[in-house]
Amino acid sequence: MGILDGKNILITGVLTEASIAYGVADLALREGASVVLTGAGRGLSLTRRVARKLPGDVDVLEFDVTVADHVVALREELTQRWGRVDGALHAIGFAPASCLGEDFLAAPWEDISIAVQISAYSLKTLSDVVAPLMTEGGSIVGLDFDAGVAWPVYNWMGVAKAALESLSRYLARELGEAGVRVNLVAAGPLRTMAAKSIPGYSVFEDAWAGRAPLGWDVNDATGVARSCVALLSDWMPQTTGEIIHVDGGFHAMGG
Repeated sequence: MGILDGKNILITGVLTEASIAYGVADLALREGASVVLTGAGRGLSLTRRVARKLPGDVDVLEFDVTVADHVVALREELTQRWGRVDGALHAIGFAPASCLGEDFLAAPWEDISIAVQISAYSLKTLSDVVAPLMTEGGSIVGLDFDAGVAWPVYNWMGVAKAALESLSRYLARELGEAGVRVNLVAAGPLRTMAAKSIPGYSVFEDAWAGRAPLGWDVNDATGVARSCVALLSDWMPQTTGEIIHVDGGFHAMGG
C-alpha cells in the first residue's frame, strides 16, 4: 500500500528521464497513484517518448499554459477521465536567452513577460485547471529555486521565481477554504534540460559542492521527488503556503 493509493495526480514538465518531474511521476506511480502527464509545443513528442519508460500505461495530454483554450480542454478531459483530481505538480519554466546570462539589463519587456507568464503565472493557470476538480481537497506542488537572493546568471528567471513564490502564498490563501494546499519545493541545482539552457550554470554546482552540509549530488533528484510526493499525499495535511528547501541545507548556511 502506497501513500498515494487512490490518488489522481496531474504532472507537468516531464521532458527527459533527468527531469525532476519524471522522478516525481515514477515515484507517484510506485506509491499507487493514477498519473497523467502534460506536454506542450515541440516538447510534447519528448514527453510522449519518455512516458513509455514509466511503470504502467501513462497518457500524455497537451497543455500549453499560454493557450487559454487548453485550460478548458484539459479540465474537461480530466473530468471525463477521473471526475476528481487530488494533486498536481507544476514543473513549468522558460525564459528567453536574453533573460539569462551575464547582462541583467539587456532583456526587453517582451522577453521578460514570456518568462514571467510561463514560469510564474502558469501556477495560477494550472490551478484554474485542477482546483475546480479538487472536490475532496487536494495538493498543488510547484518546483522552485530559492528566490530569496540574487543569483549570478539566473537573472530574470530569478525574478520569475520570486513571483512564483509570492503567487503560491496567495493561491494558498485563496484555495485553503476548499481544502486545497499550495506549496513549493526549492531544489538545489540538478542537471536537467532546463539547467543546461542556463549559460554559466556550473557556478551553482561549484557553490553547492562545498557549502551544503548534507552534501549535494547534481545527478540525483531522489530527495526532491520524495518531498514532492509527500506533499502530494495526505501526510502533510496542515502545510500550505510553504517553501520546503531540498538542497542539502545550502540555503541555511552563511559564507
